[in-house]
Amino acid sequence: MAIEGEELAKVCVRAAEEMQAENIRVWDMRGVSNLTDFMIVCAGSSMPHLRAIIREVAGIVEKESKVKPVHSDGKVDSRWVVLDYIDVMVHVMHEEMRDFYGLEELWADAKEPEWSQAGSDQGDGGRKKSNFTH
Repeated sequence: MAIEGEELAKVCVRAAEEMQAENIRVWDMRGVSNLTDFMIVCAGSSMPHLRAIIREVAGIVEKESKVKPVHSDGKVDSRWVVLDYIDVMVHVMHEEMRDFYGLEELWADAKEPEWSQAGSDQGDGGRKKSNFTH
C-alpha cells in the first residue's frame, strides 16, 4: 500500500529536522492548489547544509516509505532544490533565497496542519523551527 500524502509529509519533516533544517514550514494545499497536497519549505545556512538536508530527506523517505522523488528540480549551487513526491513537495532553500522569494506570502491561503505547529518560534536568534513530534 502506498504511503498517503500526510504521512509522507510527516516523514519529510522529521528527516529535515534530523539535519537541523531551519524554519521548517508545512502547508496543507488541498483545496488551495492542484499542484500538490502538502508543501514543505525549509532552509539551510550553507551549501554543505543544503546538501545534507536534501540527502537526508531523500534517503529517509526512501528507507522508511519506499518512495523516491518523482522529480527533483534545481541544484544546490542555485541554492534552491525541490523534491517532488507528487502528494508532497519539499523546497530546500538557502536562507537568502527563501527571504528573497517569500513563499509564505505566495501560499498565504493555505493552512498549516495542526500536527506541524510549524509557525511557532523555537530557535535561537528568532529563527522558527517546527514543533513536529515523532
